[in-house]
Amino acid sequence: MVTSKTIMDFNMTSNYKEVFSQYQPLIEQEAMDQQLILMHLNAFDNALSRENLIAHVTSSVMILNQDKTKVLLGFHQIYQSWGWFGGHNDDDPDCLKVALKEASEETGLNSFIHVMDSPISLDVMYVGNHIKKGKFVPDHLHINITYGLIADDNLPLLHNEDEHLGLAWFDLHNYLDNVTEPRMIPIYQKIIDRML
Repeated sequence: MVTSKTIMDFNMTSNYKEVFSQYQPLIEQEAMDQQLILMHLNAFDNALSRENLIAHVTSSVMILNQDKTKVLLGFHQIYQSWGWFGGHNDDDPDCLKVALKEASEETGLNSFIHVMDSPISLDVMYVGNHIKKGKFVPDHLHINITYGLIADDNLPLLHNEDEHLGLAWFDLHNYLDNVTEPRMIPIYQKIIDRML
């Protein structure tokens, strides 16, 4: 029987380099991205920080409901698209902790059923320049690790207005109709396929 866990119940590791190096790529994209990531992490001491303007570590989650028929997405203010949850590590070396913290802050949920103890996706993602909180952010890369979570779709949601304009559960058969970032579509498909 699967039970709900609070964020504090999950096993976490503080070695982010280990998380990326021990990840087992399942497709060529991940193998190539892993090479790039490990080169970057070994070349820069500040890859966990946004002060690294080339690329920095981010941690994300994909959240499905308990019967795996729906996905929870937020409408992101910057990208103007429905998408997953996550954020910058900002010098925190514990990727799972960051991913769960972001999931909780962005959805209002504080208990989840964990799908896997290990990450389910590794991706390098281009981020175009934009204005955030009145400051210019240049083009850069996100070195991203993703975890899969299950949540009760009957629990109340509370979106973070700094990040999202709203939250909604979408049926898995048509959620991509609401994703307007073409680059993210294969990433979302890959992750959800692995969660089913």
